[in-house]
Amino acid sequence: MAERVDDVVRAGRAPYLHGLVVLRGGRVVLERYGAGPDHALDVPLGHVDFDRDTLHDLRSVSKSVVGLVYGIALREGLVPEPGASLTGQFPEYELPGKEHLTIGHALTMTLGIEWDEQLPYTDPANSEIAMELAPDRHRYVLERPIVEEAGTRWHYCGGATALVGEIIARGAGRSLAEYAAARLFEPLGMPAHEWSMGDDGATRAASGLRLRPIDLAAIGQLVLDGGRDVVPGRWLAEVLRPRVVTDSGAGYGYQWYLTGGGRGWAEGVGNGGQRLVVAPDEDLVVVVTAGEYDGGLGSSQAVLDAVLDQ
Repeated sequence: MAERVDDVVRAGRAPYLHGLVVLRGGRVVLERYGAGPDHALDVPLGHVDFDRDTLHDLRSVSKSVVGLVYGIALREGLVPEPGASLTGQFPEYELPGKEHLTIGHALTMTLGIEWDEQLPYTDPANSEIAMELAPDRHRYVLERPIVEEAGTRWHYCGGATALVGEIIARGAGRSLAEYAAARLFEPLGMPAHEWSMGDDGATRAASGLRLRPIDLAAIGQLVLDGGRDVVPGRWLAEVLRPRVVTDSGAGYGYQWYLTGGGRGWAEGVGNGGQRLVVAPDEDLVVVVTAGEYDGGLGSSQAVLDAVLDQ
């Protein structure tokens, strides 16, 4: 495995690689770090020499973490079951014609609303950036027009995760970042973590989490281990149950991609090449961080293919 990965790097096939951590049987079997320009969302960080202690943007892998945190809050009775009304959690807004939407529709990205994240994340016409620029992100998402029947088609939507994160925050009586730190990061012994806030004071649930790659791998190991009573096992089974098919043909559960061609892999994927892969049959957890922002997944995919010998 190490030789295959090193061959990929030497051949220049992963020029944006920032970090790689591979666990097998819960132990680190491979760790690599690179260097290069980096960003924390839209803030340039300049040239960074990465090592084990360097925090890295997870971008949309943040969504998969939110999916786990919802289950912790559900066990504590702080949030409703997924079948509950979505708009009912936001009684301050008038949302006629959207009474049929459920929290489950947000968890599976099947809200059926108008939403477009195909443009670069530097473009204010990108729906997630428009949400960030709105004075009230939750109102912005909930007031998007309905364009298709909810629950029928997966459509990528960071706004869905923003709503899920806000439901957690309202139930917990503190920010999503604070609740996740107390109930997930600290129980796993993570010494450093950041979750950025929007100008409206809300945690950027869809994309704002920064962790060390080794700590993201620990979250992957938690999933591989069935939750270890940090995340309820019952909830984890629901999270990883395929509920809809994505545009790429992968399965999708509650904020997690379900891939591996029948091998039961669970994945979190983020802009720039942020990847978390949990592969139960191989007893592997793989984390890749990269800096190919708005440029695809080429570097991370090359490294993952080498690790998984594809």
